[in-house]
Amino acid sequence: MIHESARRFAFPTWTRLARPASSIRCPKFHTRKAIGGLAAIDRLDASCEQSEPRSNPIEPNRPEKAHHLIQRFCLYGFLKNQRYFEPFWIIAFLDKGLSFASIGLLIGFREISIALLEIPTGAIADVVGRRWAMIFSHVAYVVAFLVFGFSSSIVAIFVAMLAFAIGEAFRTGTHKAIIFAWLKSQGREREKTAVYGITRSWSQAGSAVSVIIAAVMVFVSREYSAIFWMSAIPTSLNIVNFLTYPSWLDGVTAEKKSNVVRLLLEGLRQCFFQKSLRRLLFESMGYEGMFKAGKDYLQPMLQQLVLAAPLLMFLDPIRRTAVAIAVVYTAFYLMGSYAARMSGTASERFGGEERAAGNLWVAFGIAFLILLAGNLTDTLALVMASALGLAGLQNVWRPILISRVAKQAEEHSMATVLSIESQAKSLGVAGFALLLGVCVDWMPEAYRFAPVGLMGILVALLALVSSPTGTRMLSTRSPIQAVQQRGENRSKPLH
Repeated sequence: MIHESARRFAFPTWTRLARPASSIRCPKFHTRKAIGGLAAIDRLDASCEQSEPRSNPIEPNRPEKAHHLIQRFCLYGFLKNQRYFEPFWIIAFLDKGLSFASIGLLIGFREISIALLEIPTGAIADVVGRRWAMIFSHVAYVVAFLVFGFSSSIVAIFVAMLAFAIGEAFRTGTHKAIIFAWLKSQGREREKTAVYGITRSWSQAGSAVSVIIAAVMVFVSREYSAIFWMSAIPTSLNIVNFLTYPSWLDGVTAEKKSNVVRLLLEGLRQCFFQKSLRRLLFESMGYEGMFKAGKDYLQPMLQQLVLAAPLLMFLDPIRRTAVAIAVVYTAFYLMGSYAARMSGTASERFGGEERAAGNLWVAFGIAFLILLAGNLTDTLALVMASALGLAGLQNVWRPILISRVAKQAEEHSMATVLSIESQAKSLGVAGFALLLGVCVDWMPEAYRFAPVGLMGILVALLALVSSPTGTRMLSTRSPIQAVQQRGENRSKPLH
């Protein structure tokens, strides 16, 4: 159930699938016919705002133009993911002389630093203002990218990674809290999964664009330093974007300013003593941690397979690797962009977010099984298929998980709770990164990347076996039953 202002940022098929939120009492939205053209959507937005203006709880006389804010949320995600180093992250560090174990240690250091900073920075964001927390995080990113680009010293790289961790700690959870606070102010809390999915899809589209730009830079320069410092430019532009957000989204009140410790303790209490939230933290550690730690190994996997295959033999190894990574990672992020938009539909099809999560865990294990088979048989097609599958699954999973967490959290401490969730994810990434780095270095050359697939399968099995609902999490409904259920939901009158 999605408001028209959110529909305009999705694929054309989304317009046919989406329906307006039941909380909107504008008669023009009660039609089920397709709405033609963006201008028509703008007129509907405007007419609804005139007939029943919405206001936020902090500044009650300032209704916000819905699609303008969603545009800025989407722009944030697009610019945030202009990280040109990401597709070459592992290869660039190998080029600087680091081993896989050293890279695992570096990534573990980053994630542990994020974990240590995550909860206090989330509480600070709730107190000093979420916009200013985002601005500070992007300043830290700029510092990190410049040091990565212009230095090869291992000490400097660790310092840059600490700055990167500070940026991540202030960012993660904070922007989601901004989006969810705005949705609540508009009476659209039920659209968390859909709206977050749309903004996430723009992030993934930004990643696809950044892969092409990065590949061109590597192809032309035949080295990796530029992809780091060039990433500082779009990051700086995002700071300007934050300054255009309405100030009331900071969520700052006099009470919050005097109660940072209370907010921190309240967020911790919710996460560790509320059984449903505690389960979600462990799911985040497993699913997000393994995905994020494992996906970086796609870079050396592709490099190894492409250089061993008779492909693009007229190019030198660096350029062959750049072309292969550009093709695979562009498809990877485009798949993620599409999947993020469909997270709301997936949740509905499987009969709710809990059942959808169970099915996603099964698919997660299957994808890593395919990856293992591709590594053991040196089959590039299987590795690519697994990469695309994991991209789609994770980008359906993430909006569903965040919506599940947001439903359990109290609004006044939401940034703190979401930061704790992100901290759990960081701890998962740190553990898996260190373990994978050591295992990959110790494995024989022929089976070097097999631990990635094996560990992914093991995590999925543990998640399903330890689930309190067991196999009941899995959807047993047929597609026909799912369609019938959606039809029954649509037949219900809007109030």
